[in-house]
Amino acid sequence: MEFFYSVLPLAVILCVGIFIQSAAGFAAGLIIVPALLWFDYTIPAAQCSLLVATIPQNAWGVWSLRSTIQFREIAWPGFGRLAFLPAGVWLLQAMESLPLDTIRQIVGAVVLAVTVAIMAFRPRPRERIHPIWALIAFPISGFLQGLVGMGGPAMVFWVQAHDWGTRRTRAFLFSMYLISIVPALAILYMFFGDRILPAGLIAGAMMPLLLVVTYFGLRFGTRLGRDRLRRISLALLLLMGLAGLFAPLLSRA
Repeated sequence: MEFFYSVLPLAVILCVGIFIQSAAGFAAGLIIVPALLWFDYTIPAAQCSLLVATIPQNAWGVWSLRSTIQFREIAWPGFGRLAFLPAGVWLLQAMESLPLDTIRQIVGAVVLAVTVAIMAFRPRPRERIHPIWALIAFPISGFLQGLVGMGGPAMVFWVQAHDWGTRRTRAFLFSMYLISIVPALAILYMFFGDRILPAGLIAGAMMPLLLVVTYFGLRFGTRLGRDRLRRISLALLLLMGLAGLFAPLLSRA
């Protein structure tokens, strides 16, 4: 029973994050990582659980949209993302010496910055954009993925600037997420060793449940409407970002 109560917060947070990701199309990392920090999980452990939890969703997405995926389209963005993963993880290792409240503040600031950017940045879709934006977006994505497990938004901004259809957009994003999972897990293990494994193993054991959560999240998102759910998700992210920024006050309270 003690073990059950110790893993319950992780299980609930993973289910909530994957549900919102399935329904709204974003926010798994933005929700799961900062929420787990409040239950004394480290960022590496939270990242490991997040990466493992998203395997079924991304694998299913790539398989179902495989006819839409173009290798030439994902090769260089994928390389740029993977190349900067180690830099983010290296800085994360250095950041672990900071007090927990300070780490919560850093993560909260990242969540707030990303949330405000999502709300404010609405690029006009076009057939092509200058290659310089790819050289900016994907290294930032890889760096933030390694640092705080939140590499998705930079890629989403880049995709939104293209006049792609839904299938092509989803195929590209699922591919980017999937090809980085194993390298990200390997790099985390190289830097942090066995202490990331318990959270990852629990997430792995939850895969059948997470598939069910994904199914209902997709249905809920369709019923509620993406725009309405997007507003609810952004409000939740703003609250979590503010909670992280004010972590020292909340901890004393």
